[in-house]
Amino acid sequence: MERVAGLSTLLRHRWLIAALAIGLVVTVTAQRASATAPHERGLAAPTPCSAIANSIRGTAHADELITVVAGSLRSQSAQLSLFKREGTCFRLVAGPFSAFVGANGLSLHHHEGDGTTPIGLFGISTTMYGVAPNPGVSYHYHQLVCGDWWDEDPRSAAYNRFVHVNCGTTPPFAGNSEALWEKTPQYDYVASISYNVQPVVAGRGSAIFLHVSKGDPTTGCVSIARVNLVKVLRMLAPNLQPLIDITTAPLLKR
Repeated sequence: MERVAGLSTLLRHRWLIAALAIGLVVTVTAQRASATAPHERGLAAPTPCSAIANSIRGTAHADELITVVAGSLRSQSAQLSLFKREGTCFRLVAGPFSAFVGANGLSLHHHEGDGTTPIGLFGISTTMYGVAPNPGVSYHYHQLVCGDWWDEDPRSAAYNRFVHVNCGTTPPFAGNSEALWEKTPQYDYVASISYNVQPVVAGRGSAIFLHVSKGDPTTGCVSIARVNLVKVLRMLAPNLQPLIDITTAPLLKR
């Protein structure tokens, strides 16, 4: 009986030693795995901070930022990118995408009908619009119907505002304005850029939108391909207080 008990004790010791050895190997392996670079583990490395996005002034309260950067004031095209604040800096989350701007380029002094896209840092209005159904945005979404207009008449009391009238009715500002529900594919999806608001200045410009591109320069809006626009609009969140900065490459370098 003593020999059997001794043998049992010896076996238990051997199993304990083996278990400790296995535990040590697992621990070392896990430590090595955690020390491996993300790309070596098949994970995407963190997107670096954007020097351009983080150099733009006036964005301290925003956690999302769209940049629209044209080559010069005369450019009819630009690059659009979406950044999200992570930690202390903006990181690229979508783009860059090819975009169109005004047929007459960009301007620091945009006014109604001049065919330019205004330069500056602007907000995104609280309602998004579209002839097509809601693509899944976080914003309040209004699907456009007959009678939905954007008032672009500087003489009108509702200048630079969304206005609905009875379908078939011609409003007094119609000659200078857009019947939104008829503008497709451009207005299949629309984010209204908060240009010339609070207060609205008559003649300073109206209806500056981010909308679907039809493949050529705009009358003052910013447009990108439909699939890219849907991606951007879905990523925008009101609680992140997104801003859009429209500028040129030379102005960014100042």
